[in-house]
Formats: sequence, C-alpha cells, structure tokens
Amino acid sequence: MTGKRVLLVIEDDIGLQKQMKWSLGDHDIRVATDMDSALVQLRKEEPAVVTLDLGLPPDPANASQGLALLERVIAERPSTKVIVVTGNNDRENAVKAVSMGAYDFYQKPIDIDELKLIIDRAYRLYDLEEENRKLQQGIGFEPLRGVIACSEIMQSVTRTVEKVAPSEISVLLLGESGTGKEVLAKALHSLSGRKGRFVAVNCAAIPETLLESELFGHERGAFTGAVKQTVGKIEYANEGTFFLDEIGDLPIALQTKLLRFLQERTIERIGGRGEIPVDVRVICATHQNLEKLIEEGLFRSDLYYRISEMSIEIPPLRMREGDSVVIASALIERLSNGDKRPPVLTDESIMAIEAYAWPGNIRELENRIKRALIMAEHGRILPADLQLEEPGEDAVLPFNLKSIREKTEREVISRAIGYTDNNISRAAELLGVTRPTLYSLMHKYGIMETKKVGEDSP
Repeated sequence: MTGKRVLLVIEDDIGLQKQMKWSLGDHDIRVATDMDSALVQLRKEEPAVVTLDLGLPPDPANASQGLALLERVIAERPSTKVIVVTGNNDRENAVKAVSMGAYDFYQKPIDIDELKLIIDRAYRLYDLEEENRKLQQGIGFEPLRGVIACSEIMQSVTRTVEKVAPSEISVLLLGESGTGKEVLAKALHSLSGRKGRFVAVNCAAIPETLLESELFGHERGAFTGAVKQTVGKIEYANEGTFFLDEIGDLPIALQTKLLRFLQERTIERIGGRGEIPVDVRVICATHQNLEKLIEEGLFRSDLYYRISEMSIEIPPLRMREGDSVVIASALIERLSNGDKRPPVLTDESIMAIEAYAWPGNIRELENRIKRALIMAEHGRILPADLQLEEPGEDAVLPFNLKSIREKTEREVISRAIGYTDNNISRAAELLGVTRPTLYSLMHKYGIMETKKVGEDSP
C-alpha cells in the first residue's frame, strides 16, 4: 500500500468498520476492536491519526473504556492526533475527550465527507508539528540555535550566517523590528569559535547622555556621580562578540569615537589617559535605511563601510512562507511550562496565522501566543485567543492568500523599478525598503530591471 498513510480505526461495530474501509480507501486502514488490539497496532504502526469510538467493549454502552484508551494513546504517542467518535447525544464525553487531549470529535451518524475533512486537517496539523520537531532537532539541515526556518528565503540567511561566522569580517544585520536580529547575532557568536562573552547594547534604549559611558566606560571622578571606575561594554566583551543594536540611532559624536575604535582596536575610557587594546568582533544591526541616513547627514559613510563588510538582510515574517505556523507551534511548546499535552492550534487559527501580515514580526507572534495560552480552553487555541480574525468562508486554502499577496508584491516592485527608470536606490526609497531587501525581492520573483513606465519600446 505504498504511498498511503496509515489510519488506525478503533471501532467494534463491523458495519462501521466496512463503511470506513470502503470510504477511506485513500488511506492504509488498520482496524482495532478493543483496547488491547488498539495498543498493539499503535505501537506497531505509530500512526499520525487515529479515529476512536468511545463506546468500546467490555462496556460499549458508555465511554469509560474509550476514555481510558484515549489516555493510554496520548501517554504513549502524544504526537498522534486522535479523533473521537461519539453517539449523537454524547457531547459531554466528546468535550471531556478534547480536554484530555483528543484532536477533535465527531458525533454519529457518520457523514464520511465531513469525517474526511476532519481527518485531513488532523494530518495537516501533525505534519506541521513534525516539521517543527525536525527543525528543532536539526534533521534535514543544521538550523542555527534559536532559529526556526523552513522557508527557502530564511534558510538562505542561515546558510550565509554559517559561512560568515568563522571569519572576523564585520557584519551588519538589516531587518524590521522583531525579525530576530539579536538571535542571529548570537548565532554568529556561537559559531565563531570566540571564547569570550556575547555582549549586547541597544542604542535606542539608552539615553544619549549615558551611552558613551555605557560603551566605553569611565574612570572614577570623570563626571558627577562617577564614584568608581566602570568598564564599558566594548571592553567587557574582550575576546568575545560585541553586538550594537539599532546603530542607526547612534549620535554622530559617538559614531566618530566608534569609528576610531574600529580602526585602532583600542578604547579610551571617559576621563582616562591611556589606550586599552580590545580584541572583539563587532556585529551591528538596524531597522533603518543607513544609506538614506548618510544622504541626510545623520550617519557617517566611513563608519557604514567599516561595519558592513558583510550585510545580511533578515526577511520579515510575512515573506517567510510556511514559517509563521511552525514558529507558532514551537512557541506553544516552549511557553507551555512543560505541559505534557500543550494546547493545539485549530485549523481556523492556522489559517488566520498564515493570512495575517505580522507587522511586528516574531515578537508580535510570541506576544499573541503568550496571550492565547492564557485564554485557550479545552486544549484548543482559537483565532479569538490570538486576537486574529477568523477566516471567512472563502479562505478554505490559506495559500491562496499568499499567492494573491505575492502577485501584488511582484507587480508593485516591477512598476516601481520601471517608474524610476531602473534606479534601484530610488525604487527602494519609493517602496520604503532598503536596497538589499529590494534586490532580494527581485531575485525571489525573477524580476529584471525594466524600462520606465510609459516609455515606448524600440
């Protein structure tokens, strides 16, 4: 039965067994009639999906045996999706089964088309969770620590990081807020072989009056309140990695001092008289367009070239097709405080996550998952728990929304490039993205530089 997926049907009614075998012929059906035979098949086949009639012998009139078996299945195969089948007036036990960890329930009489839909959804969720497990375990490729990526665009970024990490080249990470720039900076450090610590400073989070001391340190008595000598973060990162986040917010005066450090590899504390050599790798990050800041006189061009020997563009979550649900599943598992059976995303939630644009990127996704884990009931996370709109009736296939979004994005980029007469810098500014981002999008969509809109062909 090559190519067919095993579906374990636990059902003591011979008539229903035959009906399901005949109707679900696109699956490799395995049948069990009681707890003992069901557990044997479970251990042998390790099915992704199980249908379980709660009314099993020796007491088919009530659900005690079925619920007991459900508990055993969940304990032995927590990843398996169990769809419980109940009598048409037994909603109480159905809800109880879901609260115990069943994926879904179906009430008799059986409508095969509806049951097929539930089974297909169960397989889909199982596959998503399995993909997440593989990514976290490093099966198939070596993901960076803390980075979950199944989309090609993000896997390309991780491959670049792996190549760059062992070198001493300066790296500039570009990307919107919440895309995980610090996570990638830590990955660069962990793969670099440097024995020292990873030290991070966010330029936007520290008042300008304190930032110089934070970076370079100060001597006792250097200014009012300097009651003792303090080592700056750059010096503290000696023999390790110094990560300067939001460097676009660094004041011009400090840009000059940072440039001198990058050139000389020595620092001078505020109030100090001697130069202190520091062996540190510097990684910078920003969500701003530094080239535009240079044009506006807000950022030094010589510093830009020093910190960007290698620029790595981190795509926003909306461009990472397939990653949002996988990341959401990983967050649920990590944030569930070790629960044996954390709540699961419903199909509606999966569709809502895929359809949403995530302007706050992974940070926003994590915040919504935290809320959902508090609000979820009966082991299921609904769109409302995530504060997302439930998909409409037309959103049966969520990837259609992606196709529409990508088609629109492709058209807008092509028009912008044509309108600016192939001037990529102007097109990027018009679109509100950096040049590396625009080149990445052009590569993704196979867009060639075009003639200006309205210009006649020769």
